[in-house]
Amino acid sequence: MDINEIIKEENLVYRKSAVLNDKVFNFCPGCGHGVVQKLIAEVVEEMNIESEVIGVGSVGCSVLVYEFMELDVVSAAHGRAAAVATGIKRVMPDKYVFSLQGDGDLAAIGTSESIHACNRGENITMIFINNGIYGMTGGQMAPTSLHGMKTATSPYGRNEAMGHPIRMSDVVAQLEGTYYVTRQAVHTPAMVRKAKKALRQAFENQKLNKGLSFVEFVTNCNSGWKLSPIKANQWLDQHMLPFYPLGDIKTEGVIVTKDK
Repeated sequence: MDINEIIKEENLVYRKSAVLNDKVFNFCPGCGHGVVQKLIAEVVEEMNIESEVIGVGSVGCSVLVYEFMELDVVSAAHGRAAAVATGIKRVMPDKYVFSLQGDGDLAAIGTSESIHACNRGENITMIFINNGIYGMTGGQMAPTSLHGMKTATSPYGRNEAMGHPIRMSDVVAQLEGTYYVTRQAVHTPAMVRKAKKALRQAFENQKLNKGLSFVEFVTNCNSGWKLSPIKANQWLDQHMLPFYPLGDIKTEGVIVTKDK
């Protein structure tokens, strides 16, 4: 390495993870999906487990996980990612297996697979993108859509007759099979740092055969919400986070008690 390369290396502020390929993210501008996938790539690279990871993507924006990372990725049918991940892990228990699923996928058509994988304590990492809406298929109401939230299928706002929004992390934390359950966000630098730490913890837990780790990311869907990226982040802060508060919900198999 010559002197110019050494100087360049010493002044390097950021380097794209080698796990990410050269394809440009095609998520909507401002979307959290790209940040989450970047964090997965960085954690995998830092743990030096690139050849030991198998991802499972299901239907929705999360399915694009196979497009951007140089990892082995399996595409599952809609809602079946947790079941597919379970099969892969049981056949190859030494691999790091993760699923990447949206709220319409994990909390609607895939509720059964998700709940039972958590209840069995499968030694996998489930990554859950919660943006309160069906993003890829046209902005329909999701199980996580808030009361009053306007979507393509609730144009006047969700009401109680349509059901109540589900806090999936709180639900799965009650199951004995979950070892680590956390809810994070990625729309500010500080939150990204915390999110990466949580994701790393989930993969470390899998290495130690601790059981199921469930990492929820509360993100925006500015296209589905019909807002600019900036206004979508503001709406997230004002409406989503009060209903879906951030932080660890369960650690080392014990539900975290919050001081009131």
